[in-house]
Amino acid sequence: MKREGFGSRLGFLLVSAGCAIGIGNVWKFPYVAGQNGGGVFVLFYLLFLLCMGVPVLTMELAVGRASRKSAVLGYKALEKPGSKWHIHGWFCIIGCYLLMMYYTTVSGWMLSYFAKFATGKFDTVTSQEVGGVFNDMLANPGEMIFWMAVTVIAGFAVCSLGVQKGLERITKVMMLALLMLIVILAIHSALLPGGGEGIKFYLLPDFARAKESGLINVAVAAMNQAFFTLSLGIASMEIFGSYMSKEHTLGGEALRICGLDTFVALMSGMIIFPACFAFNIQPDQGPSLIFVTLPNVFINMAGGRVWGTLFFIFMTFASFSTVTAVFENLISSCIDNFGWNRRKAVVLNCIFILAASLPCVLGYNIWKDVRPIHGKDILDSEDFIVSNLLLPIGCLVYLLFCVTKWGWGFDKYLEEANTGSGIKLPKWLKWPFMTLIPALIIVILVSGLISFFK
Repeated sequence: MKREGFGSRLGFLLVSAGCAIGIGNVWKFPYVAGQNGGGVFVLFYLLFLLCMGVPVLTMELAVGRASRKSAVLGYKALEKPGSKWHIHGWFCIIGCYLLMMYYTTVSGWMLSYFAKFATGKFDTVTSQEVGGVFNDMLANPGEMIFWMAVTVIAGFAVCSLGVQKGLERITKVMMLALLMLIVILAIHSALLPGGGEGIKFYLLPDFARAKESGLINVAVAAMNQAFFTLSLGIASMEIFGSYMSKEHTLGGEALRICGLDTFVALMSGMIIFPACFAFNIQPDQGPSLIFVTLPNVFINMAGGRVWGTLFFIFMTFASFSTVTAVFENLISSCIDNFGWNRRKAVVLNCIFILAASLPCVLGYNIWKDVRPIHGKDILDSEDFIVSNLLLPIGCLVYLLFCVTKWGWGFDKYLEEANTGSGIKLPKWLKWPFMTLIPALIIVILVSGLISFFK
């Protein structure tokens, strides 16, 4: 049976960028940038994205495009006889399942808040009561299960239509709407009285603030953000490589995907900082930024119901594009490895994800005393396994597979990466790829473990 493919280059770029663009772009990037010297952090981030994120992205895409297979069979098609690189493919699949066990819950939160703003729930809420709305949602397992289930069922419904008719067609619309929304929201925030101070705080390089954090800490924070923003290491990008054509080089396509991802991250800050400064509200990190701080801004803003609704549509699109992309990876893996048809893969995966997502939902209410890893709740424990272990270790495996003689080999990787028209990667990159990038990934792995267990 002929493998499905994307109908257009734009479809590939928007679906791949949609996979990379997620909730972390919006609530983590702006806060970390502001905390670490604004423009100083952004400069470090762009540097690490170019020297680490783009190369590893080309490797994951190269394995997919050369093999035309998902994770396990992709390795099997390219590895030397008798070698065991394909074992990592199974860890990639496990990583995708684990990611969806909590990401669907958070995506459901976005959908819930979109509904709350659209129906006027926040019209009568005071600034003091905003935090209570979020806490009430977490304490209500029925509400969270409902929105999580809507996310899961809708995601698999899209994927059931196939790569071109479902994933590509729906994601193109969502991503184009997302890009339009983010520009409208950013312009509106920038024009608020006092918003200019927020832009200065966010984007002007402030070395005094960077020195307060420590330049080494700023660099490590930027390295972490550049690394995690693309969700590399669990084959979430490899699958799209397996669907893409050979018309364009992977270096050029990787730069375009990173460009879209970075644009959304930067523009998110352009929404958040001017709005917070305009209303004298301190930006906070994590869920409180999205679900407490920003709703507080919207309810004090003229036309706040409209702007809040638009913001949470944007957030829903950002999270849902990742959900559908990872679901496609799971479906494709089952089709490749077990010989299932798409319908069977969709139904069984949908049932499994619905059940497997319940512990994360219940971890905020009925099972709130369950602390699986180092006293962390269920969501943070699941995220630790994916973000702190499977992503960095997975990237290291992809890297070693593509550049060492024991794996696929640098020459074969380079040939695949440079096939087509566009930017060609030079041969001299072999040594930086074998020395510098592995060292940076190990720094990320170790610093992540230290910060988690500190």
